[in-house]
Amino acid sequence: MPFELESNYKPRGDQSQAIAKMLKSIEAGNRHQTLLGVTGSGKTFTMANVIRELDRPTLVISHNKTLAAQLYSEFKQFFPRNAVEYFVSYFDYYQPEAYIPRSDTYIEKDSSINEEIERLRLSATSALLSRRDTLVVASVSCIYGVTSPEDYLRMLLTVKKGQQISR
Repeated sequence: MPFELESNYKPRGDQSQAIAKMLKSIEAGNRHQTLLGVTGSGKTFTMANVIRELDRPTLVISHNKTLAAQLYSEFKQFFPRNAVEYFVSYFDYYQPEAYIPRSDTYIEKDSSINEEIERLRLSATSALLSRRDTLVVASVSCIYGVTSPEDYLRMLLTVKKGQQISR
C-alpha cells in the first residue's frame, strides 16, 4: 500500500521548495536529512509530503520522547491507513551503574520497563518486517535495550490462515 497523505492543507510558502530540495537530495543518495524551521512552520506536514512522494519505509528521529510522541500523533493523523509506529526507549527509569571513589560506594544498575512502550516497539519491528508503508517515529534513546534483528527473527512465528501447527 502506498503512503496516503490525508490533509486539508496544501504546501505554502517555502514548503514546496523544501519538499523539492529534500526529494532531490534523497534521490542523489543522501540518506540522512534534517529539516530546520521555526515552531509552527509546518515541518511535520512538509515531511509528510516528502514521505508520501518517496513511498518507502521511513525513520524519523527526535531528540526526546516528548517530541517523538507529538510527531507520532501528527503523522498518525496524516497517514491513518499506513503503519505509523512509535519506537522510544522503554525505560521509565534507568540508573546506570556507578562508582563514587570518595565514599567507596558502588551503585548497581537499576531500571524499570514500561510494558505499553515495549508493545509499541514490538509493533514497530513487526511492521518493518511485514509492510512497506511503515513510518517509525523514534527518539535517540530508543537504542537502549534493542534486540538484535537475528534474535528477533528467531522469535518470530509467521502463521497463515488455515495453517495447522503442531504443538
